[in-house]
Amino acid sequence: MFAKMIMKRTLFAVMSLAILLGLSSTASAQKTTVIRVVIVKTDNPAAYAQALEEGKAIMKKAGLSSTIHVYQATYAGPNAGAIAVSIEYPSMVALAEAETKLRADKEYGDWIKNLDKLRTIISDSIYREL
Repeated sequence: MFAKMIMKRTLFAVMSLAILLGLSSTASAQKTTVIRVVIVKTDNPAAYAQALEEGKAIMKKAGLSSTIHVYQATYAGPNAGAIAVSIEYPSMVALAEAETKLRADKEYGDWIKNLDKLRTIISDSIYREL
């Protein structure tokens, strides 16, 4: 009987610790900076960069505050010339809220359709800060 009680208390302690660690990592993940990185190929990098400026204006008008950077690969072997666009958000929650808001925005949808004429998406990834 005593051994059974110790076993129950130990199991309870282990499960409580697991739950606390899970909650802690969830809260931490929500506060961690994340970036969305989109790698594209384009025949006209200047036109693509100009189109991104239009997108930044749409995002700003929608009330979003994200940091956007655009880079072109140089020493990248067969990927030389590829464009990397990074969009930084303060948290995964902020990214999700921005995506939800933008998907409902007609102007943003029209802009994406036009942007798709200038580029081919090679990859689209989300990275979180460690």
